[in-house]
Amino acid sequence: MPTFQHDGIEFAFLDEGEGEPILLIHGFGSTKEINWVGPGWVSTLTRAGRRVVAIDNRGHGASGKLYDRALYEPRLMAGDALGLLDHLGLRRADVMGYSMGGRIGAYAALAAPERVRSLILGGIGINLVEGVGLPVTIAEALLAPSLDDVTDPTGRMFRAFAEQTRSDRQALAACIYGTRQQLDAEDVARIAVPTLIAVGTKDEIAGDGLKLAALIPWAQAVDIPGRDHMLAVGDKVFKQAVLEFLEERP
Repeated sequence: MPTFQHDGIEFAFLDEGEGEPILLIHGFGSTKEINWVGPGWVSTLTRAGRRVVAIDNRGHGASGKLYDRALYEPRLMAGDALGLLDHLGLRRADVMGYSMGGRIGAYAALAAPERVRSLILGGIGINLVEGVGLPVTIAEALLAPSLDDVTDPTGRMFRAFAEQTRSDRQALAACIYGTRQQLDAEDVARIAVPTLIAVGTKDEIAGDGLKLAALIPWAQAVDIPGRDHMLAVGDKVFKQAVLEFLEERP
């Protein structure tokens, strides 16, 4: 598995296909394989003639594990993603993030609009600005003695997922606390690249995609019918919307 160093941390990544590059940023508690390879995104995009690069975020997958909450600020994680582009010598790429990865992608588009050709936000809608990230009850669930001690439904879901993937629960809890930073409406109004927002109609975590699109100058939104936050990731409606968006954007 290829790796690179950024900000003193070792990051794992994948790089497949040829053509115009697209950078994929996975969601909280996930990995590049779980978020992008397993649901068929890498194969879908490479078949469509794209070069796909994807990073394991700090604290996740095969990348370095950190336990200081301050080291998970979204601007730092956006810097990691842009650092992968630097490592690969890519001046510019389309950027797609899911859930927390969408938040990171938004920070990247604000920090370096010249590097982001277009932005795709999956699994995150108006809660990008009306929320500060995932609730601290998830961190509490991750740090609980056992799954049996967790009563919060969302916390149980993420705790079970972390156990299934054998993730570092302490690092993930630090990530929950560290990423709880807010973008306001004025911030997202400065996103100056074509943007696609895709949210499942049963997603209770993301917030309304249409409301977020109304705040971003060149944004459009698509509903992913009948899908919740977890099941929307690999949905065929989502994939088709992304392929069409990539073909049509300037």
